[in-house]
Amino acid sequence: MESTINFKTIEPKILYFGTPVALITTIDESKTPNIGPMSSVWALGWTLMLGLECSSKTYQNLIKQKECVVNFPASSLFNQVEKIANLTGAYPVPDYKKGRYEYDRDKFASGGFTSLKSELVQPPRIADCQLQLEGVLKNVLQINDDPKEASAIAAVEVRVIKVHADERLIVSDKYINPANWNPLIYNFRHYYGLGNELGKTFKAEI
Repeated sequence: MESTINFKTIEPKILYFGTPVALITTIDESKTPNIGPMSSVWALGWTLMLGLECSSKTYQNLIKQKECVVNFPASSLFNQVEKIANLTGAYPVPDYKKGRYEYDRDKFASGGFTSLKSELVQPPRIADCQLQLEGVLKNVLQINDDPKEASAIAAVEVRVIKVHADERLIVSDKYINPANWNPLIYNFRHYYGLGNELGKTFKAEI
């Protein structure tokens, strides 16, 4: 017999339940590329919703240039992702990041990532990531009323216009085989991979 769950009301410091890590590549006015690690991302159809800090270089570049690539690293890349986690492309460093972040103009070099030319947008893809989604900016909803946030944040709607996938992940030319894909998961600020498969939904086609 299952044990009873005892609940307690809390006020967590963060509500970061955990989604795949995404590395957002953008470019600035001088065509310099930037990589922004983030984990507030979800997809509906060919639309992505990205949760971004408005003071971040990723957000500023995306608003101005209106293009990006959303790259999804495998769990094996967590060390490279963490190498750029405390780096920012924003100069000067925003006040709330001072003391914890450092300015870095070349996160590709700092993280040991390889740049790959995109097909439909100007920002480069990250060759080390097995899934890369080229996208264009559609809408922005600023969220400025949360007192727990150190800076203003925004929900950014991006339309995916081109998908690139490692051929080893592809089944029947249009499906990703989940057995071959192990994304890096950000779970309450800790990195995880996927565990063993438990089953599949009735909607699964492979």
